[in-house]
Amino acid sequence: MSLILDSSVTAAWIYGDETTDPVRHVLSLVTMSGAWVAGLWRVEIANILEAGVRRRRTEAAFRDATLADLALLPIQIDQEMNHHAWSTTLQLAERHRLTLYDAAYLELALRRRLPLATLDMELRSAASAEKVVLLGM
Repeated sequence: MSLILDSSVTAAWIYGDETTDPVRHVLSLVTMSGAWVAGLWRVEIANILEAGVRRRRTEAAFRDATLADLALLPIQIDQEMNHHAWSTTLQLAERHRLTLYDAAYLELALRRRLPLATLDMELRSAASAEKVVLLGM
């Protein structure tokens, strides 16, 4: 089973105090079967980790090791995100009052017809309305 992975679930893996059994299950699925992410996922994850360093939640060595570990996972970056940004993604954002960043994950889940792993409540609500299978909670 492949799935769409967003940055909220990834952040919950990164910071152990945010990890839950459903998040561990998603990590297991990703490890076994891979995942797809929106083209902005790497920037979002690097930003989350850099913010952790700046807030002194973690050290730069943790950030760098985490990025190296994530790079080993069978995660595919969607190359079509930009082609849909000003059409389908924008329409989804408008219809569900999402950020374009969140709508990019929803668009990807719809286009690839895959479950979406997210902890973001607004994105979960929009995905549910669009009949997307949800993981992560």
